[in-house]
Amino acid sequence: MPLPASTTGATGTVHRRDLGNRALGVMVGVAAAVLAAWALALPALPSPLREPGAPLLQSMAIAGSLLLLVSVAFVAVKRTGRGGSPVTWFAAHVTCATLGTVLVVIHASGRLGRPPALLLVGLLALVVLGVWARLRLPARIASTFGTKRRAFAPGSAVVRARLAAVLAEKQALLAELDPDASEATFSVTPRHWLRRPRLARAYARLAATEARLMGQRASVGPAQAWWRALHIGVAALVVLGLLVHVATVTFFAGWVADGRAIHWWHLTAW
Repeated sequence: MPLPASTTGATGTVHRRDLGNRALGVMVGVAAAVLAAWALALPALPSPLREPGAPLLQSMAIAGSLLLLVSVAFVAVKRTGRGGSPVTWFAAHVTCATLGTVLVVIHASGRLGRPPALLLVGLLALVVLGVWARLRLPARIASTFGTKRRAFAPGSAVVRARLAAVLAEKQALLAELDPDASEATFSVTPRHWLRRPRLARAYARLAATEARLMGQRASVGPAQAWWRALHIGVAALVVLGLLVHVATVTFFAGWVADGRAIHWWHLTAW
């Protein structure tokens, strides 16, 4: 049952309902139990349920891939602010990613000695990173806000002068990139990358320089500083690998089969 994006209390205040830790734990636990049961039953299953290219398993792979792409759509909604409540999309992100991973793993049928198995490693890494970020990261962020971090300590005169120059460049560039935006709250979105790619790239470079001068990443632990970049990087590699896999088995089935019978649906057997 989908979680409501918000509820209205007696005072009329709107409270958004997020995907709770208990629901997340149940979801991941059920997924793990399903995969464990499938792994135990795999040797006794008939051949059509042990061949990744069999109609049923290929259909599961297609459904799983589409679910993973729905999960990726959360990034676009979050960055653009369009498409509905980010809270609802986050729940969809987690749910679709979990179900999609289960379907893709079952589709693989334990064939871990082939290159597509790297996709399974990437999906597992994403699950671990996501669960860790949900269960452990909030406490670390709260601790960060409760202490005086080095990022807010005054730097040397040289650093302050360089930072002032970067801020001035950002403000001048923002006047061209998005005249109605405020430099204090602005971040580059896909819309800016599509409409003004040169300006968006220049602004993103200045923002990275500002963060480095302020020591933002150095002010917290490595896990807190880099988990998001790692999560996004692994997700990008998984999506790229997924697209390559789909393209090869669909259009280059002969190359993938390498002399074996092609038993999956495909368009060309190059």
